[in-house]
Amino acid sequence: MNDSSSPPRSPRYWLMKNEPDEYSIDHALAAPAQTIAWNGVRNYQARNFMRDDMQVGDGVLYWHSSCAEPGIYGIARIAGNLRVDPSQFDPADPYYDPKSPRDKPRWLMLDVQALRKTRPLLIAELREHPELAEMRVLQKGNRLSITPVSEAEWQCILGLLEGR
Repeated sequence: MNDSSSPPRSPRYWLMKNEPDEYSIDHALAAPAQTIAWNGVRNYQARNFMRDDMQVGDGVLYWHSSCAEPGIYGIARIAGNLRVDPSQFDPADPYYDPKSPRDKPRWLMLDVQALRKTRPLLIAELREHPELAEMRVLQKGNRLSITPVSEAEWQCILGLLEGR
């Protein structure tokens, strides 16, 4: 996450995928302070977004993946606390990475705060809106768990969720 001595910038927006049987929007809303540790990221580009681009207060579209109806199920924000993901060192953890050295860890995690549950906004509905055609999550072959969302895409999605 960017150095706090840097000049403030406008918030950015992200789509973050999580499997609902692990951490649904309901789980996040029930957590203390509605904050969960976003761990298990094992893609360098997604890790780099967390490390280099995300800042406290950035908006998050909370996406349920690997389920019957993937899509947006909530709104959250980046809450901070970027740190080493300890799951990479635990052989019993599904996110264990035997190639990640303890003295130079590969994988990070940060805290995400759930703000509200939304109606499900599923892939088919998102595809109906030409202004969302370039969203990374809608591109063939996209498997990244974290992707940037443009301000125009963010505003469009908020409008859909608010019935505009």
